[in-house]
Amino acid sequence: MKITIACIGRAGRAKHDAAQSLVESYRERLPWPVTIREVEDRKQGGSAVERKAREAELLLAAVPKGAVLVAMDERGKSLSSRQFAETLEKWRDGGEQEVAFLIGGADGLDSAVTAKARLTLSLSAMTWPHLLARVMLLEQLYRAWSLQAGHPYHRD
Repeated sequence: MKITIACIGRAGRAKHDAAQSLVESYRERLPWPVTIREVEDRKQGGSAVERKAREAELLLAAVPKGAVLVAMDERGKSLSSRQFAETLEKWRDGGEQEVAFLIGGADGLDSAVTAKARLTLSLSAMTWPHLLARVMLLEQLYRAWSLQAGHPYHRD
């Protein structure tokens, strides 16, 4: 299974901070290829609604055609690690080859993204910095793989 994480980001962000090191660590552990596509809304100003609409266009353009879309949103569905692994396994076994996770900007995701998503997923009811959300998502992807593979990383 191929994984794409499309996220709103800022050009010039520090590439060697602790969270980024964790992102790379989990990417290296996963046997699934993971592509991170960071996009930036370079237009300044406008309302939150306008910014979210512009970001939605950028995010949707950053994902491969035919990928299963998962919108990451604090108001989304909460799954246990095992349920998340089972969801990914069901998609894979159903012939899906690529899953794209979309992480919005500071204002969240536009309804155009959540309307196209097969799943709107919450990592927590709390709001997290976007780089930490990436780390948490990648850790859960690694945990899902470990559950599917019978690897001892996840213990019940």
